[in-house]
Amino acid sequence: MPAQGRKNVHGKTGVRFKAAYTKSKYENMLRNVVSDLLIHGAVKVSEAVSKDVVKQAARLVTLTKKEDVMNAKRNASAYVRKVYRDEEKTISALDVLFNEVGPKMKDRNGGYTKTLRLENRRGDNSPVVLVTWVD
Repeated sequence: MPAQGRKNVHGKTGVRFKAAYTKSKYENMLRNVVSDLLIHGAVKVSEAVSKDVVKQAARLVTLTKKEDVMNAKRNASAYVRKVYRDEEKTISALDVLFNEVGPKMKDRNGGYTKTLRLENRRGDNSPVVLVTWVD
């Protein structure tokens, strides 16, 4: 029989039933994946994560279409990580979003990304998806 005591606190019985993956960790993971999508152009993720990545990427591309560019850049920089494409740190993910991806998607009304189903992951057999930008 397990020890009785206070739950989810450090002490004699320890933290027993606390969830390991919180909402804040999930949102930070999404920020990292979307930033990688901007830098590399494609990213391999699980099928469940890909749905949220597509939503956030569409939200960021929609920001590039706003008339108030400075406010749009401010809002996008609050979400996109400060990662760089090259070693000299001259092209950031935010620059890629506003200088390459945004103008390319200017005439589209949605559907900025496409998902290609790949094989299942070896460890847990979850479906893996390749998320890329539409040409």
